[in-house]
Amino acid sequence: MTMEKTAKIWAGAALAAAVVMIAATFSIVFGQSGREKGGRVFGAVYMTMNNPFYEIVDDEIRGVLESRGDMLITRDPALSVEKQTEQIEEMIDRRVSAVFVNPVDWKAIGPVVEKAEKMGIPVIAVDSDIYDDSYVSCTVTTDNYQAGVLCARHLLKSRDDAEVILLTHSQTKSGIDRIQGFKDTLEGREGFEILAERDCLGQLEIAMPVMKELAEEYPQADVVMCLNDLAAMGAMAALEALGMTGKMAVYGVDGSPDGKSMIAEGIMTATAAQFPRQIGREAALAAYDILDGNLAEKVIQIPPCLITESNLEKYGIDGWQ
Repeated sequence: MTMEKTAKIWAGAALAAAVVMIAATFSIVFGQSGREKGGRVFGAVYMTMNNPFYEIVDDEIRGVLESRGDMLITRDPALSVEKQTEQIEEMIDRRVSAVFVNPVDWKAIGPVVEKAEKMGIPVIAVDSDIYDDSYVSCTVTTDNYQAGVLCARHLLKSRDDAEVILLTHSQTKSGIDRIQGFKDTLEGREGFEILAERDCLGQLEIAMPVMKELAEEYPQADVVMCLNDLAAMGAMAALEALGMTGKMAVYGVDGSPDGKSMIAEGIMTATAAQFPRQIGREAALAAYDILDGNLAEKVIQIPPCLITESNLEKYGIDGWQ
């Protein structure tokens, strides 16, 4: 699969996500009044639906809720913290039973989360922490720090030295933790140097020009660590455009089908896999525990696993874990 084809796949996924969002809105407005009266209504606001990972999380949450006769309203702020704040305000005005929040900015989202909690609406943080978690009923994430550690350990076992570029997302705790885990594991290791660190918001279309610029600025670089597979796809597309495919080890986090496909083709080195279905399921069940007055864990962390060419067969290329 060429990077051009991969980019088209991700673009198609983004379009599909938009269609799902429109369809969900249509059903809420025109076809769900009976269910809304008969069951609980929950809200979910992700940082963006331009990432198939969040579609899987959302589908799993929705499946758990609907199995109990309840419904889910999903919103996409498209990486705008202002829009995400407005959308959570909408959930508060609707008096949803609970709201699942994947923050665009883990600090800036604080005031509206505090407002929801004070209105008696539990907030479940999904996939990434919220800075002031005193107003968060439960946080469900991958062990993101460990995801970075796994990538760095693989790098240390694979070679004696490396010149590293980092593609980050500094407004999300998940992105911060992944990169920090990677950096901490390499710290003090002779021969391993981090040349540059640049933010790309975890988006393919931003990562691609950023990586192109960094590869030209640091021609000695031979490793790129990306906070997620979407950024890794952008990095690999940039390397392909520069005629450098295969000349740089590429690490990501997600375990996405496209990431695993790139590993199978020998283009991507490894990805620290997440389990979005488990994240969604744990988040939904935690919400019910909270609403039913049961003791819910404050933080639920799901261990990642590293997928490489050597164990790819175990996980398969098609679908998420």
